[in-house]
Amino acid sequence: MSSNLTPRARLTAVAALTLASALTLSACGSDDSGSGSGSGSQAKNAKDAVAVTDATGAEVKVPAAPKKVVALSEMDLDSSIALGVKPVGLSAGRGQKGAPGYLAEQAKGIPVVGAVTGPDIEKVLAAKPDVILAGQLADKQVLKQLQAIAPTVVTIDKKKDWKKSLELTGKVLGKSNEATAFLKGYDAKLAEVKTALGKNAGGTVSVARYSAKGTAVMQQGVFISDVLKDLGLKRPGIQNAKGQGHSTPLSDEDLKQIDADWLFIGTLTSAGKDADLFTQLKAKAAYKELDAVKKNHTTEIDGSKWTSLGGAQAAMSVLDDIKKAMTA
Repeated sequence: MSSNLTPRARLTAVAALTLASALTLSACGSDDSGSGSGSGSQAKNAKDAVAVTDATGAEVKVPAAPKKVVALSEMDLDSSIALGVKPVGLSAGRGQKGAPGYLAEQAKGIPVVGAVTGPDIEKVLAAKPDVILAGQLADKQVLKQLQAIAPTVVTIDKKKDWKKSLELTGKVLGKSNEATAFLKGYDAKLAEVKTALGKNAGGTVSVARYSAKGTAVMQQGVFISDVLKDLGLKRPGIQNAKGQGHSTPLSDEDLKQIDADWLFIGTLTSAGKDADLFTQLKAKAAYKELDAVKKNHTTEIDGSKWTSLGGAQAAMSVLDDIKKAMTA
């Protein structure tokens, strides 16, 4: 391939060649008439291929026990590692250069093949995956390029339900028993934390994130709100309603919206400018006037775990954080 091509043109050319190659192999092989939502030749020609229904309802044929997995979302990375499979490629977490902070140690050495904005097709291709976990990716053109590389499974539904995603990932990776065991462990820990909370279980809990853009509050329809709902914890004000996006920005004048009996707040990273900005927030009069701050009921959290896409291990770790903060 000519070195004179621009990076964008080179990426497009690689994707086109890969797709053409896959389609040629497909034409010479199986006459399977499935949805093709993951019709990489690896799965079609494998005698031990199994069919799974992904989060979009499409049927995808995947290897019975894939060895090389690419995880294109934080939740996919979390689920894979929780089930005992270390991916060969990952997409950087929200606000991160690599894996989310809480998974950094477990994900050490895994190449970055994409970002929140989407995968790098060339890097995914270089990882030579047996299967691709595509998270909530909805771009049909990008999905088509990924499908030409390996069976591609959309693992996250519109509700971003981490439990359903874990179960689906378990089926894809041949780890359904492990997924079931993990969820049983989660239920057991839920019961443990509920009991430990005692009278504090009746209080309200607020979750917020601070960044260069200011303060944002986590409403319904996101990972952390689902975990808090599992615990039966109450939320204040607008946090009981579904937000327009992943988080809802607030002005300093409206900072009262993050107040509650217990406040969990942090940034996506514990280092760098966002961490420094959080120090500035704590110096503001409006923040100091919050009831949670006055009662010393505030906990600084890892935003990459609490306020991003989340996942199985994130859920278990959040329960530990809540127990520590609200039972001390």
